[in-house]
Amino acid sequence: MNKYVVEFIGTAVLVILGCGTAMLVGCDAAAGGGYILTALAFGLVIVGMAYCVGNISGCHINPAVSLGVLMSGGMDGKDFVGYVVAQCLGALAGSGVLALIFSTGGVTDMTGGFGANGLAGVNGSAVSGLIVEVVLTFIFVMTILGVTDKKAGHGSFAGLVIGFTLTLVHILGIGLTGTSVNPARSFGPAVVAAISGNTEPIACLWVFIVGPLVGAALAAVVYKALRKA
Repeated sequence: MNKYVVEFIGTAVLVILGCGTAMLVGCDAAAGGGYILTALAFGLVIVGMAYCVGNISGCHINPAVSLGVLMSGGMDGKDFVGYVVAQCLGALAGSGVLALIFSTGGVTDMTGGFGANGLAGVNGSAVSGLIVEVVLTFIFVMTILGVTDKKAGHGSFAGLVIGFTLTLVHILGIGLTGTSVNPARSFGPAVVAAISGNTEPIACLWVFIVGPLVGAALAAVVYKALRKA
């Protein structure tokens, strides 16, 4: 049970600090500053959480990562379901906290949707959005599987590598889809945005569930094949 609690907390923190930063500073690639700050916020949360709770749950805080680990033989089906449920609930809780902060404090949400993902950067194309999310998640999960492999011997540096990789995929992806690579991170903000009257994020939510899961599955298959070769 402790593993599930940790996954709940970690995902809530990711949404609060990552999406919260995006809400506060905006993600305008032309302006640049908010774009980079948001990318760093997501990456640094992973670094912090990896060293804080990684020894308890592995610090997945992402259903796509959990799927990659499951397919690689690193966890069983029961834990996978427990992790995903905890991650989605954590994302909802984190989004709820942001709703309280930004609504009661009168702070402007620069993203217009609790940091939810969207397709504006790919001109509304679901196909393009799927490609972006599959590719970025593939890169992210491949990195995680490689750096946490016992044969790799990266040890205490794994958290840094994973966090910086998440920052890197955000630098490319924010201007395209807002960068999900994490179905739970997309789920929480989209649901809370819909409750608040903005249904646009939830209409395309499926892209940010399917894309990352497909990318993670491909990463697991490819990594296992390469590792055996």
